[in-house]
Amino acid sequence: MSSKSSKPWLPQTPAPEVIFYNANVVNVEAGEVIPNSTVHINNGRIVDVSSGDTAKPPTGANAVNLKGQYICPGLIDCHVHLTATPGSSSLKDIFSASPNSITHRAGFVAREMLLRGFTTARDTGGADFALREAIAEGLIMGPRLFIAGKALSQTGGHGDFRAIYQGDEQKCCGGHTANLARVCNGVPECLEAARDELRQGADFIKIMCGGGVATPSDALDMLQFTAEEIRAITTTAKHSKTYVTAHAYSVEAIRHAVDNGVRGIEHGNFIDEETAAYCTELGVVFTPTLVTYHGMSRPPFDKFLDDFSQIKNRQVLASGLDALSILRKAGATICYGSDLLAGLHPLQNHEFSIRSGVLSARDILQSATINAAKYLGMEGQLGCIKKGSIADMLILTSNPLEDITVLDHIQDSLVAILKDGRIVTKRSSWLSVDPLYDPCHIQVQ
Repeated sequence: MSSKSSKPWLPQTPAPEVIFYNANVVNVEAGEVIPNSTVHINNGRIVDVSSGDTAKPPTGANAVNLKGQYICPGLIDCHVHLTATPGSSSLKDIFSASPNSITHRAGFVAREMLLRGFTTARDTGGADFALREAIAEGLIMGPRLFIAGKALSQTGGHGDFRAIYQGDEQKCCGGHTANLARVCNGVPECLEAARDELRQGADFIKIMCGGGVATPSDALDMLQFTAEEIRAITTTAKHSKTYVTAHAYSVEAIRHAVDNGVRGIEHGNFIDEETAAYCTELGVVFTPTLVTYHGMSRPPFDKFLDDFSQIKNRQVLASGLDALSILRKAGATICYGSDLLAGLHPLQNHEFSIRSGVLSARDILQSATINAAKYLGMEGQLGCIKKGSIADMLILTSNPLEDITVLDHIQDSLVAILKDGRIVTKRSSWLSVDPLYDPCHIQVQ
């Protein structure tokens, strides 16, 4: 039996051949725009990019004159939580819905994320193999996913969302809890948890190495997991040819992580210059997530956290831009992250504007394209417009290298989104939205 007969939802036809000409191609790596360009895509890949005298106006039904509009690589968000869905007004109630409800709501979050221009996302806790495959097979409309499965947390750590007065009766088999993480303690449990997440299809492992904003029992300067526990997890990941990233704010937590084999740091708000230089020398990748703290500090989401967590939120919010500046000066690799929960997901693109306070448009766009693609092991495949790469692209009326905030207000400049060479949405008369994504030609709101 063929895959299409056993899975009738799979695409019935290959991605179409399209030739965009008279375009301005955004060369993210060089930080420049290449005018008068022609981009030829077929079967989901870019088969040729030419410019200047070599770019001859093509002919045919699938030739599209962009009239100077900009072709930008599809965006990559390296810190999302697709299963932390809307549906509740408080953090503690996010996961009180039934698993089926959360699954259906995650489909909504994924669809909206794609329509904001994020053609790829790295889920750092919550999304599973089933969600990743449903998107890949066209059952759900959303960004291409790379997943951590459940993040790993010690008891009382950032992934342990139980209230202080709540006992072990809320934990289920294997130390799982009904949230973004699972609890494990001691080297044997950490080994089992890491191996089990990899068994279930995780692309990488996420651990909690320090206190967090949203959890009820851990201070921001708390260290989590022992060195032996972290090394057990990082060794397991290395044996599976993948890596571990760590939630960490403080200098102590960051060093605790990287000294024991962690390759990535999520957040890093309290980093200092010496630690930034040390991590850069080791090749550690940073994914700051400033927009989530901004979102949770303002109405109506200032009520999303309890008083203790709101105090912590103000602390990390105050240091976010300084951390970005320190990382930039150290030459660290920085990726784009949002870390939004529940009703905060629509703020995803606002991270572009926040980062513009200390970073150049080129640096910010690179964080959401080529830096992220390299971190995901997809260098030359994602985050760029070049021959042989996957045809994920945004067509815009404005140049994001001149003003990165056009990606914050993407609804004003977006002409079309393509993922795998298929048109997801468009605001033009040329061609048609691909039926895989939108048989009714849904438009971005």
